[in-house]
Amino acid sequence: MLARFLRPKATVSAHCDLPCGIYDPAQARIEAESVKAIIEKYESNEDPVFRARALIIKEQRSELVKHHLWVLWTDYFKPPHFEKYPQLHQLFNEATKLAGATGTKGGVDTAKADELLAKIDEISKIFWETKNA
Repeated sequence: MLARFLRPKATVSAHCDLPCGIYDPAQARIEAESVKAIIEKYESNEDPVFRARALIIKEQRSELVKHHLWVLWTDYFKPPHFEKYPQLHQLFNEATKLAGATGTKGGVDTAKADELLAKIDEISKIFWETKNA
């Protein structure tokens, strides 16, 4: 009797209007573009103090890239997205590694920065397809 009384009278479905309305891969892209610019400045300057500061800032910005990607990966994208885009987990894994210790955070290779930007572009394309669906 109690179970029947507590059972919902109607089943409803809702989609978040605030969290999904605030996510944007542009945040990760802006930080990744900063990382690339820092690497370019690092390469063109021989001053050891400047280079040390550049490395610190590059590592901080790379960490922010990872943060913004992880937020999209874990908070925005849901199981239906991963079903429709089976490559999405791999894209996020590759992108976060490119921003990590074996990528832009741990090195000064502009090619890695370009690879990271390309992965973010792939993620962004899928993101906007899901937003416009």
